[in-house]
Amino acid sequence: MSTSTPHSGLLPLILCWLLLLANNGAVRAADEDILRFINPLIGSTNGGNVFAGATRPYALAKPVANVDGQNTGGFATDESNVTGFSAVHDSGTGGNPSLGNFPLFPQVCPSRDDVNSCQFRIGDRAARYVNGSVVAEPGRFAVELASGVKAEMTSSEHAALYRFEFPAAAGSRQNASVSVDSATGQIKGNGTFLPSFGAGSYVMHFCVDFHGGDVLDNGVWVNNRAGTEPKSLYVTRGFNLFFVESGGWVRFQNLVNNTLTARMGTSFISTEQACRHATDEIPNPTTDFDRLVTETKDEWRQKLGPISIKSGGASDDLQSSFWSGIYRGMISPQNYTGENPHWDSGIPYFDSYYCIWDSFRVQHPLLTILDPVAQSQMVNSLLDIYKHEGWLPDCHMSLCSGWTQGGSNADVVLVDAYVKNLTGIEWQVALEAIIQDAEVEPLEWSYQGRGGLQSWKGLNYIPYLDFDPLGFGTNSRSVSRTLEYSYNDYCLATLAQGLGKTDVYNKYIQRSTNWRNIWKDDQTSAIRGNDTGFKGFFQPKYMNGTWGYQDPIACSALASFCSLTTNPSETFEASIWQYQFLVPQQISTLISLMGGDKEFISRLDYFHTSGLADISNEPVFSTVYLYHYAGRPALSTKRLHTYIPSKFRNTNDGLPGNDDSGSMGAFVVFGMMGLFPIAGQNVYLISAPFFEELSVVHGVTGKTATIRALGFDPTYANVSIQSVTVNGQPWTRNWISHELFTEGWTMEITLGAEESAWGTKLEDRPPSWVSGI
Repeated sequence: MSTSTPHSGLLPLILCWLLLLANNGAVRAADEDILRFINPLIGSTNGGNVFAGATRPYALAKPVANVDGQNTGGFATDESNVTGFSAVHDSGTGGNPSLGNFPLFPQVCPSRDDVNSCQFRIGDRAARYVNGSVVAEPGRFAVELASGVKAEMTSSEHAALYRFEFPAAAGSRQNASVSVDSATGQIKGNGTFLPSFGAGSYVMHFCVDFHGGDVLDNGVWVNNRAGTEPKSLYVTRGFNLFFVESGGWVRFQNLVNNTLTARMGTSFISTEQACRHATDEIPNPTTDFDRLVTETKDEWRQKLGPISIKSGGASDDLQSSFWSGIYRGMISPQNYTGENPHWDSGIPYFDSYYCIWDSFRVQHPLLTILDPVAQSQMVNSLLDIYKHEGWLPDCHMSLCSGWTQGGSNADVVLVDAYVKNLTGIEWQVALEAIIQDAEVEPLEWSYQGRGGLQSWKGLNYIPYLDFDPLGFGTNSRSVSRTLEYSYNDYCLATLAQGLGKTDVYNKYIQRSTNWRNIWKDDQTSAIRGNDTGFKGFFQPKYMNGTWGYQDPIACSALASFCSLTTNPSETFEASIWQYQFLVPQQISTLISLMGGDKEFISRLDYFHTSGLADISNEPVFSTVYLYHYAGRPALSTKRLHTYIPSKFRNTNDGLPGNDDSGSMGAFVVFGMMGLFPIAGQNVYLISAPFFEELSVVHGVTGKTATIRALGFDPTYANVSIQSVTVNGQPWTRNWISHELFTEGWTMEITLGAEESAWGTKLEDRPPSWVSGI
């Protein structure tokens, strides 16, 4: 669950164009195909922060209405006010709004003779939208304002097309410029902006022109006043954080069918490139709207085409949650190829990684299955960032480095791609990049690499109140960083072993056991004064080897939230209770420390039933399935059904927290497939599917993998696996490898009502590395 740093009151550059006329608009029936199950409004309120507007897979252009309520993704169904319509957004991020630059705002001005009768400032012009008027579908977004203005929009790769129909008769900008063409009303400009969760700044350019009416007059505005001269302006960051609201305006008359069309191109390179995007991708703005919608839907059908399901009676709501989860997982990262002003290495360039701490667990593993070509491009893009910026990013957006939340988790994404045999990747470069994360501390480790490496190498843990003269970052998260660095080193060892680097493997596989050094055997935990009955938890440790203390329930749903800037603690965005289960390389050892299978299961049950587990945060995902490691895979499926669909629903408030660029959706998709990935390992834990049958055509090998549930019951009374066959042969292990997809295996899962002995034997449990073996 990524969070963001406040913008200190910075306001976005506003492009406000204003006018005089009228209205009409029809909503097309949903296509009778798989797209009818896509609901972009899932998570559009209750903090889901999804992007609900029109977009193509991984595209830059993302038009939607901006609101003054839950506006992180631009729009929310929280009945807040619309403040404009902008063409670029991110999806599912935490904290402050991301992008949403250069909004247009249509309105009918009271006086033809006085442009200052129009409303310019955000607070003045904001308008309610009509309940029930929102239409969101792949390739199209529409909404009606209380003023009677109806807006609908679609997009190409780098440009947005808006249609505004009028009633008959009547964050973060520092330096910016805008100019208006007096004859055509075309508005061009740019601005320097701060990223929503990172360091540095970026420049974005726009170019918008209008069609369907005659220009009456135009000019620029500052604060709440406007004039027809001059036709351009430049505004700076302002004095003492006082920021000027400003922009351009155009008024029109003689609208055809009371409708005005706006075509907006965007670019990180130049205003000229923004204009080229607009004219190249939308050459006929008055007639291209339906073409763009059709093309976008076809692109989504192509992306979703490799997947097919036989529902077996599963509800439409569950199917919508499934398909919409895939859809949101392909909104970001965004393909900025040709839009990187810093370098062009000739390979696809992706950005908007919000943040890899969230997405490495399930979103990138899902793309590895469903879109391996795009995932390979993303891995190469991460390596390209390493080559040009010097480090793998842990978070990256709008061409800026984002804040590091824990370990160096791009390492996990790279190794996950390696063990699943993604192709066309420079694995020696990947090894070099990951070794740098493990060995070289950057001066600023708050947004790249790892901090505390002197202690990590010398003490074999990250100390509480570490002395770190080599670099600078938030001196917190000693427990969670120790755990994450341990797994990062395990992934490094995995890649080194695969590449035949035995010495490198031996070094880092040993370092992957460092988590043991902060396990305190006699630590207890109480909730509201009542002992939980469990002994042994992770605890912070000082440099001299003595123990510090953090209440194991601190930073949980039962206590206060902990992030980088809000209540920084020794764990990040989660409690010690949650982090105690995050040792994916050595779960069998962890089970022994906790007292064996029975005690481990008891802890898991307590965690998930006491209010300590927060399913809105990605580290909880794997804990749903850890019963597999204790020989009770049936309990994992039962636990999953306590969260789906109760916490993940086909409703506007249907996500338990922000989507984190599609991570919440990917969790749902995996759960319904009957699999869960252990990122960085060639392991999927097997559970009962939510559908009778599911097939995936691999995007590289062309082979078809099939997961079929025998004895499937859509009421989900039968969710205990009785037996499994793979290609007709008995399969006793409760996990399976990625060859299921690359080689096109058929896995048949026989279900029943009662727990069976399937997958319970020690030799059938998931792999867990043990020191000395």
